[in-house]
Amino acid sequence: MTEAMKQYESWLSYPGLDKNIRDELEAIREIPEEIEERFFTSMEFGTGGIRGILRAGTNGMNIYTVRQATQGLANLIVKNGKEAMEKGVCIAYDSRHFSDVFAKESAGVLAANGVKVYIFPSLRPTPMLSFSIREMNATAGIVITASHNPAKYNGYKAYWSDGGQLPPEEADVVYQEMKQVDLFSDIQQISFEEGLENGIIQWMPSSVDEAYYKAVMALSINPDALKGTDLRVVYTPFHGAGNIPVREVLGRMGLKHLTVVKEQELPDGAFPTVKSPNPEESAGFQIALEYAKKEDADIIIGTDPDSDRVGILLKTADGDYEILNGNQIGVLIVNYILEGLKKRNQLPENGAVIKTIVTTNMIYEFKKDYPIEVINVYTGFKFIGEQIKLFEETKQHTYLFGFEESYGFLSGTHARDKDAVNACMLLCEAAAFYKKMGKTLKDVQIELYERYGYYREGLVSITHEGMAGIEKIKGIMANLRANVPEEFAGVKTVLANDYSVAQTKNLFTGEVTALAFPPSNVLSYELEDGTLLSFRPSGTEPKIKAYIMTKGKTNAEALENKDKYDKAIRELLK
Repeated sequence: MTEAMKQYESWLSYPGLDKNIRDELEAIREIPEEIEERFFTSMEFGTGGIRGILRAGTNGMNIYTVRQATQGLANLIVKNGKEAMEKGVCIAYDSRHFSDVFAKESAGVLAANGVKVYIFPSLRPTPMLSFSIREMNATAGIVITASHNPAKYNGYKAYWSDGGQLPPEEADVVYQEMKQVDLFSDIQQISFEEGLENGIIQWMPSSVDEAYYKAVMALSINPDALKGTDLRVVYTPFHGAGNIPVREVLGRMGLKHLTVVKEQELPDGAFPTVKSPNPEESAGFQIALEYAKKEDADIIIGTDPDSDRVGILLKTADGDYEILNGNQIGVLIVNYILEGLKKRNQLPENGAVIKTIVTTNMIYEFKKDYPIEVINVYTGFKFIGEQIKLFEETKQHTYLFGFEESYGFLSGTHARDKDAVNACMLLCEAAAFYKKMGKTLKDVQIELYERYGYYREGLVSITHEGMAGIEKIKGIMANLRANVPEEFAGVKTVLANDYSVAQTKNLFTGEVTALAFPPSNVLSYELEDGTLLSFRPSGTEPKIKAYIMTKGKTNAEALENKDKYDKAIRELLK
């Protein structure tokens, strides 16, 4: 009997097993490969918590794995003492299947361990959870979400007292504690209702919502830009948590012409109108496009289910609409912030923009016109949050903006995670500001390309599901390390950067130098024409991702470069 089969039988032999879980497991009794898939491993708790497919088993998101993760977090908090327990944990959740259930299950486990809980009474964006932790002076936070993943996924993200995702040391404690906890016999739990009755579980006060709205609005660059504007905006929350806060902030800022896509307005974990609730993908905006053409909208914006990511489509000169990638959105927001602060003489001398290593290098061009520092970090907004905390401690830099190519943006320190409500406000404000000057955001984008060069970015994302997929992705990365590509699309590789050993090698001279980064499973290659190609396994999905950052003297040349490297990468990863 395999270890997976032993685990399977162990679950079924537990007398108190949830009926729906039992029925689900009984239904796969004659499907050994499905049993293997669900039980060959356990959910690993990393700095991003846990994320997986909604299903019974140790390798799935269900009430038992959520309780196990929460018991691990509770053990960490208890180890930090009585004060940490009394300060408690803030909990939020999005519109996904079982998000509210998992949130209440988590609350019951924490409460049984003597840890106070503040839980939002309905769905809220991830950045509001991050904000609430410091607003309530809490020890930690939990948000139940799988961000922009397809409907079959859910996840559990844990945060620490600074509002940022759980630091590596604390995350490792939770993981080690989880490994010692039996899923069925070692979990302490009371019912959610009992916790409410005895006061150890409390509803989050509405004052937190109000404080969050004020904090976001305080980040406005031109507070009057949306007042009296004829800017027309179409917005879709993709059935998620952004609907109320995005509309609330834009309404308070003065935007009158905001049309919400009715078919995608209400929360629905099945996301019935889209294949995937991901604002990176143009397919999800098809209904919004129909609205935009009818309304003659200037821009279309869309937020993912937990409203930490935002996508945008700009109206072009021919009346059509063009979707931007996360790099292009970030550049537009950075330009708007820097331009506005400079005009008001409010640009600090030690200002810093933080981006990830796979995010556009076009940001460096802004140093020609503004006294800013550009800081690179690993992929994942938690690393940007770490820099914000470092800035506050050292005073070395003033945080201006942080972003990643995967559509995550943050212009303030009110939250320590990406904030689509914040980004929606700035994008609409910028569009209104430039419209009053007789320009569109598309016009501004073209001006920036002409000033700084035609930067183009691309992403090749290849999915490998299941146990075999994990091994496949490991094999691809191992092969790239063992056989460093000497060229891509006929262009020679100059530098090979291996972040797992924090080293870069010059392929022309053989010289090896250190990279100022901690070890991570990332490879990147700098080519003779200045192009940077990076490879990494996704931390949240069963994918290997390859990032293209290239440039051309003209838009056509830049697009041609991007396409040729896209083709070369796909050939390499076959």
